[in-house]
Amino acid sequence: MDLNRQTYLALLNQGKAAFAAGDPSDACPYDPYSADQEQQFGARYWTQGWTAARTAAEAKNSKAEISAGQ
Repeated sequence: MDLNRQTYLALLNQGKAAFAAGDPSDACPYDPYSADQEQQFGARYWTQGWTAARTAAEAKNSKAEISAGQ
C-alpha cells in the first residue's frame, strides 16, 4: 500500500461506506496497534472516515429533529 493522498481518500471512503452499511467502529479491518506502518495508516484513516460519516449523520438527524419540533 502506498501511504499517499489517494490511499488516504480511499480509506476515508471505506470508513464512510462501513458506517453506511451499519458496521460498528470496531469493525475496522486494519490493526492500529500493529508494528506495520500500513496497518496503522489504514486504521487511522478508516476510522476518521467512519467518524466523519457518523458526525454528518448525527448532525443531519439533529437538524431534522429541530425542524420537526417547530
